Amino acid sequence: MKYVLVTGGVVSGLGKGVTASSIGLLLKSCGLRVTSIKIDPYLNTDAGTMSPFEHGEVFVLDDGGEVDLDLGNYERFLDITLTRENNITTGKIYQSVINKERKGDYLGKTVQVVPHITDAIQEWIERAAMIPVDGKEGPADICVIELGGTIGDIESMPFIEALGQFSYRVGPGNFCLVHVSLVPVLNVVGEQKTKPTQHSVRGLRGLGLTPNILACRSTKPLDDNVKGKLSQFCHVREENIVTLYDVPNIWHIPLLLRDQKAHEAILKGLNLLGIAREPDLTEWTARTKVYDMLHDPVKIAMVGKYVGLKDSYLSVLKALLHASVGCRRKLVVEWVEASHLEDNTDKEDPDIYRAAWNSLKGADGILVPGGFGDRGVQGKILAAKYARESKVPFLGICLGMQIAVIEFACSVLGLHDANSTEFDPKTTNPCVIFMPEGSKTHMGGTMRLGSRRTYFKVPDCKSAQLYGDATFVDERHRHRYEVNPDMISELEAAGLSFVGRDESGRRMEIVELPSHPYFIGVQFHPEFKSRPGKPSALFSGLIAASCGQLDLLLNKSGHVSKAMANGLSNGKATCKARKNGNYYKSSNGSLNGVNSNGNGVHH
Repeated sequence: MKYVLVTGGVVSGLGKGVTASSIGLLLKSCGLRVTSIKIDPYLNTDAGTMSPFEHGEVFVLDDGGEVDLDLGNYERFLDITLTRENNITTGKIYQSVINKERKGDYLGKTVQVVPHITDAIQEWIERAAMIPVDGKEGPADICVIELGGTIGDIESMPFIEALGQFSYRVGPGNFCLVHVSLVPVLNVVGEQKTKPTQHSVRGLRGLGLTPNILACRSTKPLDDNVKGKLSQFCHVREENIVTLYDVPNIWHIPLLLRDQKAHEAILKGLNLLGIAREPDLTEWTARTKVYDMLHDPVKIAMVGKYVGLKDSYLSVLKALLHASVGCRRKLVVEWVEASHLEDNTDKEDPDIYRAAWNSLKGADGILVPGGFGDRGVQGKILAAKYARESKVPFLGICLGMQIAVIEFACSVLGLHDANSTEFDPKTTNPCVIFMPEGSKTHMGGTMRLGSRRTYFKVPDCKSAQLYGDATFVDERHRHRYEVNPDMISELEAAGLSFVGRDESGRRMEIVELPSHPYFIGVQFHPEFKSRPGKPSALFSGLIAASCGQLDLLLNKSGHVSKAMANGLSNGKATCKARKNGNYYKSSNGSLNGVNSNGNGVHH
């Protein structure tokens, strides 16, 4: 097993996750099998209990692991399926060591950071690196490890010590360190400054780690004299210094690394130059060009409560991008703070209220993502009502589905106090209830998590057609509440159709409004399995409906139409169905460069 460690210096938020993902993709394009590990130095056992405002979205894996959003980047770039073992936290390490101490595994010794914590870190890395993640048998060839945080952080010290020991133990031909650092340009002088990177590398070397490659973030490519200066003071060869300058979208990053021969530097450091082939990124390059050429907009209103931090909905954004490029449309996201649609906002700040409603009414489609808590719920209900009555394409995810059911019960059935017991425990018409297997005393890891199977009960429904006429689909879940099964017959008699259910038939997974052009709610999170070149079926449906292409996407028998089934051809992006029924194939993946209006004040 070969290891590539990605660290960061100077400041946080430089894009270590994207860099690690891009390195993995580049090595995969050389014919190597790649896996990934993310190290998060925080004390939480996992990301499950952290607010999206604190740490961005919580990404959910097939095995139910609630992990850092960077693992989502790894999965999307490398098209792999990671496990909870691939996310290491300080909390997990200390918990495992303390559990061993309580059992007496250390035979009465004094348990210390060195060697017990550092040994536990190294053992976890080796164990996780051996887990197959690409559907093939046996371990990968290379494990890309990202160390979260910035060099010098107190909380990451045990990991740096462990990784220093680890690099010595596995040997120089099996370990390569890529250090991502900042080379700022001061507007006053217009000169690229190397001192921050020099200090960062000096700190790294002082902790026992020596970088093999420098990946320098800057607004423009590094000047030759700047590279020479960095090489001299950081003890890194000039050919091993690459620039990650600002690009229109993150799909360019693997191409930047390839063009600067980063793969050759890594392969040389790992003694793999004669084994790996030249990188083949033909399809990736074509997708990047397709995205850059898009100009016809499709406008989607994202109605949520965490819109103040866009990373809170990162996977939803990526899934929208995958689908929009598949339909050859430039995605424009209208961020709508749900509470701004409510009557209270109209009284307190009419301008914000009008701006929010103008954004909603000006959109081609509406998406209500998941969330927790009662803030903004009424605004989401109003958004669902507007979409239903105005025949605007609508997709509700998790809480978004529950909101759609509550709105229908209130407006169509006339049950004016219909609600979820999450928001009103005393409601006489509980449309959404707490799941019996849930825990009300412990928050972490107690939801219905991970990949679960949904069976289609109505074969010709839009959802089943979008999934390629599948009889079932496996998607990832993260919820504590569900639609009340005792109210299903009443809701369906009024026009709602619960087309997808779990194996018992009592847990509702997919709801549709047959009389609406595109009105779908799902209890699961389809965004987590959207991949570069394989957009989520339901997101493809939303985008297609929003730009008038739904009939093109589906023919009368419910199959994917031939016009949309050719994949990437002559540089043109179209949709393509996969036979396993999990998702569609399109020509693009997770990209930055989303246009957004930024309306309103976010709290």
